[in-house]
Order: sequence, then C-alpha cells, then structure tokens
Amino acid sequence: MNYKKIAIVYGALLAGFSAYVLLDTFVLASSVQTGAKEMNLSLFAEPEKEAVSGTALPAESAGDTPAETAVPQQHGTQTETAAAGTDMIGTGSADEAEAGTEPAQSAGRSVKTLAPTAAGNSKSSNTAAKTEPAAKTEQAATAKTAAATTQPPAATQPPAATEPEPETEPPAPESPYLNDANHYQDENISIELSEYSYLDTAVYVADIQVSSAQYLKTAFAKDTYGRNITAATSEIAASKGAILAVNGDFYGTHTHGYVIRNGVLYRDVPRDNTDFLCIMADGSFFFTTSAEHSAQELLDMGTWQCFMFGPRLVENGVMTVDENSEVARSMASNPRTAIGQIDGLHYVFVVSDGRTSESDGLSLSELAAFMQGLGAQNAYNLDGGGSSTMCFNGAVINNPTTSGRTIRERSVSDIVYIGY
Repeated sequence: MNYKKIAIVYGALLAGFSAYVLLDTFVLASSVQTGAKEMNLSLFAEPEKEAVSGTALPAESAGDTPAETAVPQQHGTQTETAAAGTDMIGTGSADEAEAGTEPAQSAGRSVKTLAPTAAGNSKSSNTAAKTEPAAKTEQAATAKTAAATTQPPAATQPPAATEPEPETEPPAPESPYLNDANHYQDENISIELSEYSYLDTAVYVADIQVSSAQYLKTAFAKDTYGRNITAATSEIAASKGAILAVNGDFYGTHTHGYVIRNGVLYRDVPRDNTDFLCIMADGSFFFTTSAEHSAQELLDMGTWQCFMFGPRLVENGVMTVDENSEVARSMASNPRTAIGQIDGLHYVFVVSDGRTSESDGLSLSELAAFMQGLGAQNAYNLDGGGSSTMCFNGAVINNPTTSGRTIRERSVSDIVYIGY
C-alpha cells in the first residue's frame, strides 16, 4: 500500500474542504445583496381611515409616520396623553444581553398561571410551586392589586375560545392587567404585552392590532440579504426603531426555501417538506409549500412576507401538529417563537423561555395548544431555541439562552417587527 499517495489524496481533500468552508463563510457572504431595505408598498391599497382604537385616522399616505399630534390613550379609568410615534420607544439593552446578564424586565407585568385541563398533564410534580418565578412575584402582586380597580380596554381582550377537549387543549388564557410599561397605542398600532406561566414555562405574548399589514414588517441583519450575516434581535430592532420585535426564520442558514420580505422577492428556490407562511397584503395568513406555488407566483398573488421555518401549528382554528411532531434534530421542550392571526389585522407574537430550571420550554404540540387557547385561527412556528427573543419598546423582555447556563441573545439573520 502506497501511504504517500494516500496522504497526498487525503491532504488534497482536506484542503479542498477547508477552501469551501472559507469561501462559504467569508467570500459568499460578502458578495450578496446589500442595502436590502426595499419595501414594495404598491401591494397596499389606500390606507384604512379608521384607527385601531375606533377613532378617525388622518388622510396620509401608506407607510407615513403618524402626525406629531397628541393621541389620547385610555389606561383603565385614567386618560393620559402621549405623542404618537417614536417618543414611546425606549433604548435597547443589547450590551447587557451580550455580557450574559439577565435582560431588563418590563416593570409591573402581571403573571397568570395556565393549568392543564387534566391531572397529570404537568411536566413536573411540583407545578404549583413553579407557576410563578420568584423574582417576578412582587411585580405580579402589584399588578393584581391595580387590576382590582382598573381593567384593560375591552376591545383588546382576546376572544373566548371554544371549549377545549380534555388533555389536548388548555383553557383560553385570561387577559391580565396591563400597565403603561406593557402597552403601546397610536392611531395605527395597538400592542399589549402579557406574561403567562404555562406547563412550567414562562411564555410572553404580544397582542397586536394594526390598521394595515404594512406595519408588520421584517428586517435583515445589517440591512443585508445573504448567508452568515447575523446580529442580535435587539440590535436589528433598534436599527429600525421597532416598537415590538421577535426573531424570524433564520433564512441565512439555508440555501433553499422562499424568501419574500416586505413585498420583495429575494430567493425563489424550492425546499421540500417545508410549510411556508405567507402574510398577504390584506393581512391574512396563507400556508403553502413549494410543490403548490413558486415564490414568484406567491409574490404575484400579493404576498407581503413569506417565512420558511415551520411547521404550521394551527390552521383555520384546528391544531395541525401532535405529540409526535417536531423540528428535525430538536428536543421536545425548547424555547419557542411563533406568530398567529386571531382575525383580520389582529395578531399575536409569542415567545417562550426554556432550557432552564425556571422554565422548561414547550414542545410543538404544546405551543400549538397555547396558540389555539389564545384564539389564534392560524399560527406558525418560527426559529426557536437560542434564537427565541422578544423585544418591546427597546428592551429584551424574555430570557434568551442557548445552553441554559447563560442568559443572552443569539445572533440571527432576520427579525419580524411592528413599526414604521
């Protein structure tokens, strides 16, 4: 056996592989489209003339920032006045997150416990003891005291869900009291933030109503489309002045799958065995696969956003995953990110913590049941695990982690956000 020839062949293969990795990591990533800020607002008709709060909107063009006039906001029994727009958006805390410290929490957020409908459905025998994290107990007590005298606007409470089946569907979550730190409203956007304890897991819910789907946007890391281009969710959100943001589908880790963002087609490459979520210009959710439509066809149909992670969780009010459903190579219980549509221009963004002693995480079927319990008629799973992050008014409000040992954000390739 000629060991010298074998060594030469092996060395050549190793050198070739190393060259490919270097090319893919450093060269291809820099040769993609930069300045990916385009928005195809021609998809939208004349903006609605009725605000999400029921008051009249000024006649302004699609995508314009609200007029700098005072917009009265109703918080329980006390009416306050705040300038609509970016003056309600705080600054980010990405530096603290990167350093491994716990992200800032919104003051006064109430925590509600959602118990499973059947005994034994909890992930641990001490469910009652773990339903509310100790660090948040005082905040919850403060919020509940306020709730005794003040109630949130009735229009923003999720509609009651149909009676669930035992052992498969949780009860519909009750809407907790929300103070100013958990509420944003202007003439086009209304957001209310809630936190729940569900199956030994902290779950953060943003209830969103908008006057047009054009305020449900996406953004790429560093405003650049391509592979291996990443940034923290909070960093991308801050660059866009996002009011609310969650991580997206991490399209940059794949070479296949449709990418349509803000009405612009970036990639029309099929990806087998993948559910795509299309958010149409009218705000509706549409599920499809590459076997059914090309990306160009979806764009021609009026697709505003198209995501390629999946799977679909709820479709037309019915759960579409079960206990055996799971993303490839993923554990059953994980941090999760999902997006759902309750009706019309009424949405929910959901992020769950996981992989820690304080928060177990959710399986896909548990996540789907939770989304269904919120009243989502359609819901879709986005990238989870260490990517799962929610930012509200400039602060990271959940506890993102990859290993469970440190609490900090993972850099991602894209976000979904609400803003101007």
